[in-house]
Amino acid sequence: MNLTEDYIFQKLLAAQHNSPDSDGYAEIPVKPDTRLKNAAVLVPLTYVINEWHLLFTRRTDRVESHKGQVSFPGGASDEGEATPEETALREAEEEIGMKPGDVKVLGRLSQLITVSSYRVSPIVGVIPYPYAFKVGGFEVERVFTIPLSWLATRSNYWEFSLRESDRSLIAYHPYDGELLWGATARMTVNFLKILEILT
Repeated sequence: MNLTEDYIFQKLLAAQHNSPDSDGYAEIPVKPDTRLKNAAVLVPLTYVINEWHLLFTRRTDRVESHKGQVSFPGGASDEGEATPEETALREAEEEIGMKPGDVKVLGRLSQLITVSSYRVSPIVGVIPYPYAFKVGGFEVERVFTIPLSWLATRSNYWEFSLRESDRSLIAYHPYDGELLWGATARMTVNFLKILEILT
């Protein structure tokens, strides 16, 4: 399948139309009185050597939460930010030096509620590559990409049920020494399902 920007845009638009305000998925059962904090991540798509890749970061061991984990650039919303796009683009600039004007936003994925009580809005955007990334020393250890075709190959990840709940966890096999699992893996697979390219 020839994945064009327009195809991706149309698929995201259709998915958002079908479930405009859906939380999509919660990593754990959420109690009614849980106070959720808003956050957003950029899901960066980039074209490398004739195929689409997703760009990820590996967090440092100095951050407060999710130490050393693979993630998308992102974080909590600041006061005054009206949309998750604002948050995602600001965080991407802070963490990897990606200027907002260099991101072509294509759409949103369903929100995801994390174990750390964040309601995360994933924002899909196309970024140029190669790019002069400026890695935020305190938060980000490394920036790397994984081909969409590898991520979409079903044998490269597994999904298993958690005994304490009716939820499941997704974890990928290592790629270039990196482990993609948890909320970031869930967002990745959700995106691949929308594109209808899982094999």
